[in-house]
Amino acid sequence: MGWTIGVDVGGTFTDFYAFEADSGAVRVHKTPSTPDNPARAVIDGVNAMAARHGIDLGQVARLSHGTTVATNALIQGKGGRLALVTTAGFRDLLEIGRQIRPHMFDLQKDHPPPLVPRQRRLEAAERVTADGAVRTALGQDEIDRLVAAVRASGAEGCAICFLFSFLNPAHERLLRDALTAALPDLHVTISSDVQPEFREYERLSTTVLNAYLQPVMATYLHDFESALGAAAPRAALGINQSAGGLMSPERARELPVRTALSGPAAGAVGAIHIAGRAGARDVITLDMGGTSADVCLIRDGAADMTYERWIEGYPTRLASIDINAVGAGGGSIAWFDRDGLLKVGPVSAGAAPGPACYGAGGGEPTVTDANLVLGRLSPKGLLGGGMPMDLAAARRAFEPLAERLAMPVERTAHGVIGIVVANMVRALRAISVERGHDPRDFALLAFGGAGPLHAADVARALGIARFIVPPAPGILCAQGLVVSDLRESFVLSRLTRVGAAGIDAIRGMLTELGDRAETWFAGQAAAEDARERQVRLDMRYVGQNYELAVEMDAAAALAADADDLRRRFFAVHDRSYGFHNPDDPVEIVNVRLTAVVRLRHADPPVTAGEPGASPAPFERRDVRFAADTATATPVFDRAVLTPGHRVDGPAIVDQLDTTTLLFPGDRLAVDAAGNLIVEIGE
Repeated sequence: MGWTIGVDVGGTFTDFYAFEADSGAVRVHKTPSTPDNPARAVIDGVNAMAARHGIDLGQVARLSHGTTVATNALIQGKGGRLALVTTAGFRDLLEIGRQIRPHMFDLQKDHPPPLVPRQRRLEAAERVTADGAVRTALGQDEIDRLVAAVRASGAEGCAICFLFSFLNPAHERLLRDALTAALPDLHVTISSDVQPEFREYERLSTTVLNAYLQPVMATYLHDFESALGAAAPRAALGINQSAGGLMSPERARELPVRTALSGPAAGAVGAIHIAGRAGARDVITLDMGGTSADVCLIRDGAADMTYERWIEGYPTRLASIDINAVGAGGGSIAWFDRDGLLKVGPVSAGAAPGPACYGAGGGEPTVTDANLVLGRLSPKGLLGGGMPMDLAAARRAFEPLAERLAMPVERTAHGVIGIVVANMVRALRAISVERGHDPRDFALLAFGGAGPLHAADVARALGIARFIVPPAPGILCAQGLVVSDLRESFVLSRLTRVGAAGIDAIRGMLTELGDRAETWFAGQAAAEDARERQVRLDMRYVGQNYELAVEMDAAAALAADADDLRRRFFAVHDRSYGFHNPDDPVEIVNVRLTAVVRLRHADPPVTAGEPGASPAPFERRDVRFAADTATATPVFDRAVLTPGHRVDGPAIVDQLDTTTLLFPGDRLAVDAAGNLIVEIGE
């Protein structure tokens, strides 16, 4: 097997998790991110980790990569110069959109500008009707005219989205082939390849986003693959997707929009893996890094999927793990709004210059500075002392805030922690309470560089009884990449009544998707016993606007009759809305099949400890759990905590990639997998 390396690029740090399956060896590493060129931090970090831990890069079998390249390109507006071709009469759909305001009560909030200006949006004289029949054919003269117009536009990429092309993609493919032949350097995206589903506007928006990202991702992956090939010549490269699971670099070049949320998705995959090892089927994740906090609800060992997302203000129809993000990270800056109230985030100090305590030129007060002022972080710094922190600089950054509030610096810092915790609690409520789930029925799984530091505060605010800290919490997104499998999704969008007359059509669609999956499996050279097929039917009552997902095994879906499908839909409708009507007609909107190649995974061995024992702390320091009092608190080294060990709060557990905080009354136990299980005190 050799080594498998997971690399997650975050806003502040780039994280590495290396695992050698045969020996069970694990190596972790962190390095500051390089926002100007994310690949530099990855390649330099791989080399540094190899040198530090004696890893032979020639023995690396796979490198799995979670990338922020697509997201950063959208944030910075640095995608490709685009042309867009639509069916005649739909040129302005990209700007018209739907009557939906993402920020309902913000009357000054505008939609972001369209990624294709009107002068580069072209109309094609073609028309396919709602049954897939051709009403107006796309003739050769029209194709030649469009090719000439795209050439004259000077575009780097071209998006093509025709009406009802998800039923009949022939016209899109004709124009794509003509453009590719005439302009070989042009990146061409057609909607029937990106997301062949109904709902014209979302399909159009997703196609344009994909085309916008293609030039950027193509350049990045070309340079990255060259550098990786020189460093680790045997390593197969996998790119993580927003839905979880890996895809090839070739597929990532074709569909870069699938990578837009790949980092948080890797964290959810890693969290599911850790929760399973901890014996917890129902958890809420708290992934708090340097820039943001990502939260996800996991029920019965699986995260919910969503197909409706807004990415930097642009709507997409994209399969992704249902993750809610809020601008609450260690680098989040504390500031006064125009109303005179103290706010924290969403603006972050990021990796450069970073919080004031990093001593890299930052002067704004951040959450990390607040934790240092309160004694919750050690002045010895991060990364095992490899990144010292300046307490005096942190205090200086907080002095202007403290003067304006007429409070001591410590009380001000404590208030900043309270605000950032409240921000995260709101995000957690949005995925739990607002969807009918009681957070008290879940454990909190805290990871990221700052998650375990704030988990006790968040759990108390929500009434959660315990939280779990993985062995390498600051590296869990990278670990999630190591335990990810290969994944590819297929979909057919056909409105089909669920009844005796429609069941043959449903089975026909499942068979067609199964054939596509078999072709993909063969291309991956996947062993038969490593193949898995998952079916999702998007179902609704006739007349409803939106669908509910009915998930089932592929074999069960093929064998199901109409009554079985209806019963499954009623159960999901009951769970979502609390009722169902057995007499109303039901229809299927989309039939989805996800093909998965299970890669070989193993877990590192864990050394058993003495049950009930408590190791000795390596130091004590004053920590402020309340605003005005400091408590002498023992500090433990995570490396000496083994299964069976127990620690009573107040306490701090330090390790390379994070700090875990226990309040007075909290109780910590190390489970058989090496996770910290913290029971919240009264």
